[in-house]
Amino acid sequence: MKRLILVTVLWAFSFSLIGQYIAGKMDTYLAIFLRLLFAFLVFVPFLNFRNIFRVESLKTMLIGILQIGVMYLFYYNSFKYLSVSEVALFTISTPLIISIIGNIIERRFILRQLFSVFLVVFGAAIIKWSEISNDYIIGFLLVQGANICFGLGQVLYRKIISEQNQMQKFALFFLGALIPISFVLISRSTFANLSQITSLQWGVLLWLGFIASGVCYYLWNTGSKQVSYGELAVMNNAVIPAAILVNVFFWGAKIQWTSFLLGAFIIICGILIENRRTQDC
Repeated sequence: MKRLILVTVLWAFSFSLIGQYIAGKMDTYLAIFLRLLFAFLVFVPFLNFRNIFRVESLKTMLIGILQIGVMYLFYYNSFKYLSVSEVALFTISTPLIISIIGNIIERRFILRQLFSVFLVVFGAAIIKWSEISNDYIIGFLLVQGANICFGLGQVLYRKIISEQNQMQKFALFFLGALIPISFVLISRSTFANLSQITSLQWGVLLWLGFIASGVCYYLWNTGSKQVSYGELAVMNNAVIPAAILVNVFFWGAKIQWTSFLLGAFIIICGILIENRRTQDC
């Protein structure tokens, strides 16, 4: 759980950095590619090309394609149809997806776990709820596609990837993630936009690549092996109140404190209930 909490704090800063300096200010696909490329470079020293065609190596690459590569394509394109608030609202289904998939894999149904996940989803909805536009179906489906990819990727990594040679496996993980976005970039020929990236944006991209993606996804996926499916599910929404606090205190954003405090309290209750359930098992 400690790894998930640390990543939650780091990702809270990343949300604001993307909103302030990347989203709508540079080519979306180029930003994704550079972020994943920098993350891949973190683990290149640990990559053994002789093992790249082994079964587990290929499985790791496929999970990277799904959890990060395809997820980002769904997620970033959803902003063409939705406001930032709507995207944030629709991402709160990820814990429910993880809990359901986890229960299916384990072939069991835990009512208390689903209740804690419901509390986290409900709390996040209270924090992020805003008026929804009339024409949002496509955007909604894109976000749900992203949620399914991210949630399923977490569950699959936790279930089928062994704990040996994690550094090498994450080189393969990000190599896989680069595949779909590379095809998009080649087809769009957007590499020419590199000259338009400012020094500040390069700094943000380096943070997003080396820390928010490279270090954080490593800690998150390896940390997911140390917690229950329920704990993993509820922690997926813990970043929402953390990201809002960072946006308020560092960038002066305005929020409705009543809904924020109520929603954050409900999320914390959901996390504590699931954590207590796990300790009792």
